[in-house]
Amino acid sequence: MKNKNFVAVGLIIGSMLISSFSFYFWQVIYTANILVDQEARIFRIPPASDFKYVQNALYDEGIVNDLVSFSFLAKIKSYDQHIKPGIYKFRSDMSNNDAINMLRAGDQTPIKLTFSTARGLPELAAKIASYMEFDSLDMISALLDPEIATTYGFTTETFMCLFIPNTYEVYATETPIDILNRIQVAYDNYWTKERLEHANKIGLSPIEVITLASIVDAETNRMDEAPRVAGVYINRLKKGIKLQADPTLVFALGDYSIKRVLLEHMKVDSPYNTYKYAGLPPGPINLPAIAAIEAVLNFETHNFLFFCADADFSGYHKFAKTLSEHNENARNLHNVLNKRKIFK
Repeated sequence: MKNKNFVAVGLIIGSMLISSFSFYFWQVIYTANILVDQEARIFRIPPASDFKYVQNALYDEGIVNDLVSFSFLAKIKSYDQHIKPGIYKFRSDMSNNDAINMLRAGDQTPIKLTFSTARGLPELAAKIASYMEFDSLDMISALLDPEIATTYGFTTETFMCLFIPNTYEVYATETPIDILNRIQVAYDNYWTKERLEHANKIGLSPIEVITLASIVDAETNRMDEAPRVAGVYINRLKKGIKLQADPTLVFALGDYSIKRVLLEHMKVDSPYNTYKYAGLPPGPINLPAIAAIEAVLNFETHNFLFFCADADFSGYHKFAKTLSEHNENARNLHNVLNKRKIFK
């Protein structure tokens, strides 16, 4: 009788333990433990992070409510041996199970990669890398590699043409080549049949359109006059007149502090010196805005061959059809520059 009682008591205690353990295990897996009563939040795991880093970061940032239960389940699911870097979005009141499954699968949240301006490939590489886990040196190495440029249909001088300014959805752990592949899709989508026809009518390739757009973009920050500026350069190209674009000299000299282009600047021997060499330079001198590209594709038809900055410093320009008219406009500008003591 006593043995039966012991067995009964043992069964009851065992059942209670199993029930308690089962309930605890259920809680560990399914109850809310992430950002309890908080808003959703982004969490970053840098490359080469280990499980200890993840534990500490989750605790220090107040993301995990019960670190013990999270760690317990993470080890059962072997997440501690498979840490994947990236940017993850934790939802409010997320369970351990959902959080660990997301992290273990590397189910990252995409980020918005945005670039709109850049004076050269190094600056562009740095802007892109600032969003990514890779170093800017990795990006610039790819952009300056002739073989990679050729793969995408460019040279290192024209590679910047690939980058249509926009906002791209990417993952922080993607490689420079991944980024280039994504941007190539956007480039191909931008050059629609209609835009290609516009370029063909002008007699320019897409690369030449963007190269000219980079000059237009550097000449004016007033995009409402950009089609007129583009029209001047189109007229000069058609007549075989040198572009004589000051921004190309600044690019060739690599001195962006120059506010006034002088005769000594025009002596620089560079294929980007459009005072010395006819036609377009070898490639873009900056990353032009889409508005500048559209200004070239839809340039204003007129007879202007010259322009210079308006002496009122409004940001607009004075346009001229003849050299004598242009010289008068330039003289007025130079007088104002001298009065303001802007000599270089």
